[in-house]
Amino acid sequence: MNSPRNLEPKPTILIVDDTPDNITLLSALLKDQYKLKIATSGMKALQIACAAPHPDLILLDVMMPELDGYETCRRLKADRATADIPVIFLTAKIRPEDEEMGLSLGAADYIAKPISPAIVRSRVATQINLRHVRLCLQDQNRLLEHLVAERTRELVKMQDATILAMALLAETRDNETGNHIRRTQHYVVALARRLAAHPRFCSQLTPENIELLFKSAPLHDIGKVGVPDRILLKPGKLDADEFELMKLHTVYGRDAIVSLEKYLGGSNDFLRFAREVTYSHQEKWDGSGYPQGLKGDAIPIAARLMAVADVYDALISRRIYKPPFSHEKAVGIMKEGRGTHFDPDVLDAFLEVAASFRDIAKQFRDDEDEF
Repeated sequence: MNSPRNLEPKPTILIVDDTPDNITLLSALLKDQYKLKIATSGMKALQIACAAPHPDLILLDVMMPELDGYETCRRLKADRATADIPVIFLTAKIRPEDEEMGLSLGAADYIAKPISPAIVRSRVATQINLRHVRLCLQDQNRLLEHLVAERTRELVKMQDATILAMALLAETRDNETGNHIRRTQHYVVALARRLAAHPRFCSQLTPENIELLFKSAPLHDIGKVGVPDRILLKPGKLDADEFELMKLHTVYGRDAIVSLEKYLGGSNDFLRFAREVTYSHQEKWDGSGYPQGLKGDAIPIAARLMAVADVYDALISRRIYKPPFSHEKAVGIMKEGRGTHFDPDVLDAFLEVAASFRDIAKQFRDDEDEF
């Protein structure tokens, strides 16, 4: 019975030489252990080497008409399809500078003619084994990369689910928000993508940061877990004292993110965005917002985007003290806040993508709302 090893296909060697006697000699020497292909010119060698399946090793003469061995090797190494095929020069050019030339072109070995059968067999076997090891390592690396990528995807999904669960936990205490967090995170992305090429925003609104904004946006109201029920669930507008307590939800959210950063011993872009949107999404462009009264560019970009998303969604959503406004009415109200409540450029971007906001609102609408 044949062993699994015996069932493996023979490695393929391409012999390149314009002298028939040399080809006959090498063929007789190697045919029992290897599958052989023959080329009598450099051009023919390139054609055979480029065709799949590629040879596992090339034995290459140097002194050939038209395209010599050195140029043939140079072209093989310049082609991605053949660059990894080991090349052994077999040649009568045995000066040190000749061997140096061959090795500098990427050859794996250099054997002088007339050849020694034992040396040829040994060095051919060495290169075949090395190629086999390299291919095995490449396969293992690809497998490891796949496993790492798969594991990373699983971890990212788990992290995303944890973030969403935290946000939903905060939202369950507010019976008016519905799908607010889903809508606002999509609004923020629509705005960010529109502003990504804008000179004021392009350095921060990279594709990677937009993805982080999408993930951090649901956390903007997590501080509401610290607001008393009598205020959060009050069936009507808040009085001045109650509103002061409600405003603290921005501080509570910021403090939660800061505590996490301290626990981790540092921050990252995701946590920075999360901290910015939780703490500053109620700031206003003219400085009349809270909790810090920041003005203009002092307000983080992430918070400026969230401010537009948050206000639009509040306008189109049903509240105990008001019915949901139409998209058109909401847009009209938003226009009035340009340069006072909202960064003018961000508000202009909102107006340009307002139709997308309406589509997002429809996709994630609360059951009782109509558009």
